Amino acid sequence: MSDARFEDGSDQPLRLIAQDGEGLAILAALCQDAVFPITEMRYAKTRRRFALLLNRFRWEDAEAARTQNRRFERVQSLLVFEDVLAVKTSGLDREARETVLSLLSISFAEDGQGGGTVTLVLAGDGAIALQIEALDASLRDTTRPYFAPSGKLPSHQD
Repeated sequence: MSDARFEDGSDQPLRLIAQDGEGLAILAALCQDAVFPITEMRYAKTRRRFALLLNRFRWEDAEAARTQNRRFERVQSLLVFEDVLAVKTSGLDREARETVLSLLSISFAEDGQGGGTVTLVLAGDGAIALQIEALDASLRDTTRPYFAPSGKLPSHQD
């Protein structure tokens, strides 16, 4: 068997929303160490939507994989932010179409009026800043889990 399946356990595909900083912190934890090609991020200006199609590490399954002595998993997921007024990037070369980015963290700085800036910090000093009118984010798994190619738990050196 080469692919993992939700049906193999009690897990179901994630479908979560965040409309405040606390909810966003949960999405951020689940998306930490997700990887995605630079070509899989989109800003639909007229719809005020920013989306990333990413391959996220299944942190919610990591302990079970460890205790059951089975391989760690990833799953393709869609991370979407609504009510986006502007997008700015730093440290990214959008012309380098083969680039694969790694998401380290997501934070939210409120502006005191319900909006603010969501910052997605990427490995290698890259960042994406989303100016938003109101925090409205969602995370939805779009495929079945698959075994993490590295077979390892992501780690960060200090």
